[in-house]
Amino acid sequence: MSEESELLEAKLAEYRERGVTRVKLGLTDIDGVIRGKYVDLDKFAGLLMKGGGFCDCVFGWDVNDQLYEGGSYTGWHTGFPDARFRLLVGSERWLVDEATPYFIGEFAADDGGDHALCPRTRLRCVLNRLNDLGLSVRAGFEFEFFVFAETPHSIREKGFRNLRPLTPGNFGYSILRASTESDRFVGLLDYARELDCDIEGLHCETGPGVWEVALKAADGLEAADRANLFKTFAKVFFQKQDCLATFMAKWSMSYPGQSGHFHFSLLNSDGSNVFFDHKGLQGMAEIQLQAVAGLQRYLPELLPLMAPTINSYTRLVKGAWAPTASTWGIENRTAALRVIPGGEGGQRIECRVPGADANPYLVAAATCAAALAGIEEALAPDDAVSGNAYDVEDDLAEALHFPRNLRAAAERFQGSACARKMFGDEFVDHFAMSRFWECKEYERNLNDWQLERYLEII
Repeated sequence: MSEESELLEAKLAEYRERGVTRVKLGLTDIDGVIRGKYVDLDKFAGLLMKGGGFCDCVFGWDVNDQLYEGGSYTGWHTGFPDARFRLLVGSERWLVDEATPYFIGEFAADDGGDHALCPRTRLRCVLNRLNDLGLSVRAGFEFEFFVFAETPHSIREKGFRNLRPLTPGNFGYSILRASTESDRFVGLLDYARELDCDIEGLHCETGPGVWEVALKAADGLEAADRANLFKTFAKVFFQKQDCLATFMAKWSMSYPGQSGHFHFSLLNSDGSNVFFDHKGLQGMAEIQLQAVAGLQRYLPELLPLMAPTINSYTRLVKGAWAPTASTWGIENRTAALRVIPGGEGGQRIECRVPGADANPYLVAAATCAAALAGIEEALAPDDAVSGNAYDVEDDLAEALHFPRNLRAAAERFQGSACARKMFGDEFVDHFAMSRFWECKEYERNLNDWQLERYLEII
């Protein structure tokens, strides 16, 4: 018996001893939505040994399960066959409240190779390119999200209007609110830890019912796995309590938008942080400057990977704690890129562009790809911004300004040589098509389209 077979038999024996009769699996689509199912143990064993198939319609429809018009990857013209996938043995989580193990799946090509559209695979390919340079990524995500004293039924019955936040008032960093709602705060901390999505920090943000979470740092792919799982299962946690959490970029123009900031460092083969050089300005090594320059140069072209919805662009406006151009600064939260001096252990870059609505795999892929391009091309950044970055944006080159809407961003992405080099033509064309589709759907709908489309699912 092979080592793999022995491991499988041991795992099945463990499950049977614990009385487990089912396994839950999930695969992530272009929009970051986890699609999945329960399977029994016999089916699970087969999936681990041979892989499986999952209807490829998940790459042929949008977040509302409406089929794209003109999609080339799949559609009525292909008959919607299965796409291959593999379960990742090392991704096992335990869903305590379901007494069920959970596994992450990854789409695969028909020959077992990399799938051209799988977001997790696109990130892994970028990370492999960094590995070829002897570098690895250490990363962590932060998310802001609103919590409502509503249910999926009540928000629809109200027409997505006059929703009641879990708590009233602004109350940023409030101990009063966190203590009054301690059952939920502590409950979410415990729930995330049981999912191996440990939370480093959790607090109230400014606004009614706004929370902010910082997930513990992990290796690049694991960090994105944790972020994507957290977004879905945080919603599960609250919906089981007849509440509802949303990660859409902006649900009300009365409040700041909701970010999904991405922190990262690059490590060499011995685990040392290559961003740090004690001789450099604020500890910045030359490779960190190159990474910043790559991000500054290429983020405007890769923007729809970080701002993927119509709603995303209501957040990216001046004075709303979100950047509108590709600026950088040292410990400057008004800039798109914040360099954080932290010595050997904490020297890093915070990309403040992504909204909470973005797919974490694609956020990480875009950030790492832009940084990699800067390193490969030995780019140098503009001068760091001091003070209010909004004040200097008008003096920047037009190429450094972010597109102001999803259609313009998708057009720029589609024409990006960097995007095609890093992600492949098939992914770029498909993702651009899917964003043009979002624009068309918005343009033929009025009123509360954004809330109805994004509030619960994103």
